[in-house]
Amino acid sequence: MLTPSLEDYLEEIYRFSLTLDIVRVTDISKRLDVALPSVTKALYKLRNERYIDYERYGEIRLTDKGKEFGSYLVARNRLLQEFLDFICSKCDFAAEAEAMEHYLSTATIEAIKTLVEFMKSNPSCQQAYQEFVDSKVKKL
Repeated sequence: MLTPSLEDYLEEIYRFSLTLDIVRVTDISKRLDVALPSVTKALYKLRNERYIDYERYGEIRLTDKGKEFGSYLVARNRLLQEFLDFICSKCDFAAEAEAMEHYLSTATIEAIKTLVEFMKSNPSCQQAYQEFVDSKVKKL
């Protein structure tokens, strides 16, 4: 199991891999706003866990295991942002999802996924909830 920090690195590597042919240490350093040595240290850990192929000063390539888990991490983040939107949270969705994603159990993530899928397939329920939230806001 990866630490929250290593999950963040893998998630960003996966995101980069969707648009770039080559992912470099400097790309990750800039995106996560961390020092180059910190990135390198994390890359070695991800390599040891077989999520990436990486040699010092070389390209970073996701293994099949890394692609699979990276895809899950991105989907989890997207799901949590969608959930926050559905519950009408008045927050920075990206920041809030980032704060939540590492600390929720798989069972809770699956329950949220089921709720979001239910709301999408039942727009009348979503509308009724939105009206309920709006009525509470008006009372304040």
